[in-house]
Amino acid sequence: MPPMKKTSIKICLLLTAFFLLLAPRLYAQDMLRMATTTSTDNSGLLDEILPYFEKEFKLKVDVIAVGTGKALKLAENGDVDLVFVHARQAEDKFVENGLGVNRRDVMYNDFVLIGPKDDPAHIRGVNVREAFSKISESKAFFTSRGDESGTHKRELMLWKMADIKPQGRWYLEVGQGMGATLKIADEKKAYCLVDRGTYIAYEDKVELTVLSEGDKLLFNPYGIIAVNPEKHFNVKYDYAMQFITWITSWQGQQLIADFRKNGKQLFVPNANKIEE
Repeated sequence: MPPMKKTSIKICLLLTAFFLLLAPRLYAQDMLRMATTTSTDNSGLLDEILPYFEKEFKLKVDVIAVGTGKALKLAENGDVDLVFVHARQAEDKFVENGLGVNRRDVMYNDFVLIGPKDDPAHIRGVNVREAFSKISESKAFFTSRGDESGTHKRELMLWKMADIKPQGRWYLEVGQGMGATLKIADEKKAYCLVDRGTYIAYEDKVELTVLSEGDKLLFNPYGIIAVNPEKHFNVKYDYAMQFITWITSWQGQQLIADFRKNGKQLFVPNANKIEE
């Protein structure tokens, strides 16, 4: 083979190898990494609204659904570009520590305390602190996410307010997401704290029913935060802000308001509410 032809083949092989190595990076430039809660993901909301964003901005959103604690840890490590979670104290601390910027309210719903229809702990209709006390006294099964998620953090706060340290065979820490925890609670005929959105999404899959609701302690706001680019130069801050701006815009908020399961609204948008 002539030397010139051999050289040309080598150059072609080198160029091919170069572009193969470069292709994932080029693709990654058009990818937004978002850590969010399993409750948000399990509700089906993101499957409904993300295609509108991706089509408008030609930007793929890679959703990592974990508990709030893990989502914030991913953001702290610079492994995602933004977080969409529901644990306000943890969110505020994340921003105060300089790890996140431009936090915005997005939406809210509430938590509900569900359990078997025969209600062995007799909590139906009582306030949530009394309900937790009755469950502990009766030693009726209670299923906890046990994963440092926003739901788990709220549950622990409610036990503390009821002056109870839950422990024993009746208290089941499963270390799972909200959907999986619901299924385990259903199998065990256990009580469980769940956000209303996920409960509505799973309502026709479980036999558990809402027994305590409406308490102000069950209010469940969701916020979105961009990872601070000064902490991690690899994060795509511009992409994160595009998404934050979009989901808090009229279009994003209307899509959230319109999202329903079985005719029921799962989340109430509140990005444009006036702070008091």
